Amino acid sequence: MARRRIPTTAPETAAGDPFEFITDERGGVTVMRDGHPQSHVHPDDPTLLEFEYVQHFALVLDALTPPVPSLLGVTHVGGAGLTLARYVEATRPGSPQIVLEPDVRLTDAVRRELPLPRTHRIRVRPADGASGVAALKDDSADVIVLDAFADGRVPAELVSPTFAADVARVLKPGGVFIANLADEPGFAWTSRAAATFTAVLPHAVIVGAHEVLKGKRFGNVVLAASADASALDLDAVTRAAARAPLPTGVRRGAELARMLRAGAPFTDNDAARSPVPPQLGAWRVR
Repeated sequence: MARRRIPTTAPETAAGDPFEFITDERGGVTVMRDGHPQSHVHPDDPTLLEFEYVQHFALVLDALTPPVPSLLGVTHVGGAGLTLARYVEATRPGSPQIVLEPDVRLTDAVRRELPLPRTHRIRVRPADGASGVAALKDDSADVIVLDAFADGRVPAELVSPTFAADVARVLKPGGVFIANLADEPGFAWTSRAAATFTAVLPHAVIVGAHEVLKGKRFGNVVLAASADASALDLDAVTRAAARAPLPTGVRRGAELARMLRAGAPFTDNDAARSPVPPQLGAWRVR
């Protein structure tokens, strides 16, 4: 793989790692920040998705009502390489999208190294997720996607009841919230985060790699939740998971309840960041 290092002279990051854009043999580009892979983008085909959790995001998005290729108003909390925003633009061209990404230098580097399609309706706002969602109008988004990490961890304020209430307020009737949650086997943190969101968006499903769902390694699961039972076709999600190129499972109904049974919702006072991820290459635990 070829490494292209993007230097920065900002004083607060001069001693830290710069952004990196790592090109693989198939033409895909991995965006690195703080030593962690943030995004993988195929500039020539945004529907080619490398990261398993992004494939799971797409699987859920494709199962939404209205179906592809109808337009969706999507708000992304976290931007990095704008992989999912590019996917939505490719599969639902002209969809209005807002991306909340506080790291302006990262956004500028991504725009320079991985330009967006010329006719897109993707608007990147330099705002953090909590304040950015709080500033949005009621009933203004069909979908809100949470995919935000700081030092490899989901920030505590993005799993708080206050944030969950803002998500529910901003979603249109029938809207869907989709979140990337990273956890250790046992799902102690995920169960609390999911309980926080399902307190206001009770109809939910979790999608993840079989290894992660079975507790064999640290990893990501995707939570999809809505206030409307008809917003997400769970049978379509299950069928799509069965066809996924990576072994993918779905937890819904009683299975989901068992998976998350130990979790009490976070409060604004005890909301916690997701667990520290292991070093790359050491995610398997047994």
